[in-house]
Amino acid sequence: MPLLARSSSRPMLPMLPLSRRSGYTALYLLLFFATLVQYFVTSGSSPGYVLDAMRAVNETNVIYKKSSMASKQPASSKNGSLIVTVEESQSGRNFRGTISASWTKLVMDMYPPGTPVRTCTCSYCNVEQPPRAKHCHDCDKCVLQFDHHCVWLGTCVGQGNHCKFWWYICEETALCLWTGILYITYLKANISRAWWKDTVMILLLIPLSISIIFLLLLLLFHSYLVLTNQTTYELVRRRRIPYLRGIPERVYPFSKGVCSNLYDFCCVRSSKYSLESLPSAQQLEEKSRPYTCLDVLTCRCC
Repeated sequence: MPLLARSSSRPMLPMLPLSRRSGYTALYLLLFFATLVQYFVTSGSSPGYVLDAMRAVNETNVIYKKSSMASKQPASSKNGSLIVTVEESQSGRNFRGTISASWTKLVMDMYPPGTPVRTCTCSYCNVEQPPRAKHCHDCDKCVLQFDHHCVWLGTCVGQGNHCKFWWYICEETALCLWTGILYITYLKANISRAWWKDTVMILLLIPLSISIIFLLLLLLFHSYLVLTNQTTYELVRRRRIPYLRGIPERVYPFSKGVCSNLYDFCCVRSSKYSLESLPSAQQLEEKSRPYTCLDVLTCRCC
């Protein structure tokens, strides 16, 4: 009787139906497989090299010279899956004519007048760098909108694969959170007075918790960069980058609004590389103006 009473007083854990447990297992394995695939896709994708953009522009110049309708074509060049577009600034400079010129002139028109070519030329690649580009010493190439070099992926994160990198850390975070929930559920259901039997599970939970915290912070950080159209390099080295040195920290010079930044990040960068010119003094003054209620109603932040 005491034995029966002891066993009956033990709380019974709710058991899920077999079909439901099979569904959870299938979803978990699907997420694991998707994260693994996203890892290889991100590590194998190009971050957007300056040499590729320059090669595409040079090929476009040849086409423009052979075509009699060159002046009527848009400022874009297609090279297989590579599309290079030049964004027009609001200061009145038009880059549609300069696309048919040399790469040097195209790049120099994106900087303020009077900027020497030597300042924009990479001493390692010997190529003119557009704004926001940087030479990666690990890859030994100049990368468009360089963010950082990821040692886990073995490649740079730049304009061409930043969106893929964001989705990878998002899936990795979801996978670690789900794994942590499974660990905690197992420990609650099986831990007893002989807790040393589950010592391995408890020890594994510690690095898993650290990984979850790290991934969550990394995901939030890159989401902030996406919404403000910044890169890790620009945020960390803001005072050392010449074109950002005199700009206040609360001003995001390349931001076009939250909605436009999200659209460019998710829909545009996956199919083409965009060369952004430096904003003019008038644009910087407009971006530094505080938001008002009227600006919110008119969707200035978007």
